[in-house]
Amino acid sequence: MLDQGSRRRAELLGIAAQLFAEHGYRSTTVRDIAEAAGILSGSLYHHFDSKESIADEILSGFLDELFASYTEILAAGLKPRNAIEAVIIASFEAIDSHPHGVSIYQTETKHLAKLSRFDYLEHRNTEFRKLWTTMLSDGVRQGAFREDLDIEVVYRFIRDTVWVAVHWYNPNGSLPVGQVARQYLTIVLEGIAVRRRPAKRGSGT
Repeated sequence: MLDQGSRRRAELLGIAAQLFAEHGYRSTTVRDIAEAAGILSGSLYHHFDSKESIADEILSGFLDELFASYTEILAAGLKPRNAIEAVIIASFEAIDSHPHGVSIYQTETKHLAKLSRFDYLEHRNTEFRKLWTTMLSDGVRQGAFREDLDIEVVYRFIRDTVWVAVHWYNPNGSLPVGQVARQYLTIVLEGIAVRRRPAKRGSGT
C-alpha cells in the first residue's frame, strides 16, 4: 500500500499525464499542472524538480511496465503466432491502463528524444522493432506465416494500427479491451472477407 506522499505523487503524475496528452507537453506549463491539482506551483516542486522529470517518470514507468510484459511473453517460449497474439493483447492492455502515457509516447517522442534525459526512447523504439521483426521472421521460417510477407511493411502496419487505437478506444465502451484485441487479431490474422468455397466440378457458372 502506498503511503500518503506516494499517493499524492501518483495523483500529480496522473494529472500531468492527462494535460500532456490533451494539450501537448510543450504547451503545458508547471503552473497548469499545479492549478489542475489545486496547489501552488512551488508546492509541485516539492515532488518534482522540473516538468522534464514529470514527463520522464510518466514515460519510463509506462515503457518499463510494457516491456516487462513483452519480456515475460518472449520468455515463455511460445510459438510465433501465439507470441504475436500475446504481445498484441499486452499492447491493447497498455492502452487501456496507460492511455495518457501511450498518447504522450506517440505524439511527443520525436521532440523529447532530442533531450539527453530521454535517450531511452530511441532505445525502446529499437527494441520494439527488433521484437516484432524477429517474431515475424520466426513465423515465416517456421511456416506459421506466409513466405511472401514483407517483414518491414507488416511490422510498420501492426505498430501503427495497434497504437493509434489509443485515439478511438473507449474503456467504457461496449467491448472490454480483451475483446477489442481479439477483434484486431482476427482482422490481422484471418482477414475480413468471407472465404469463397471452390465451385463444384460440373456446376454451371
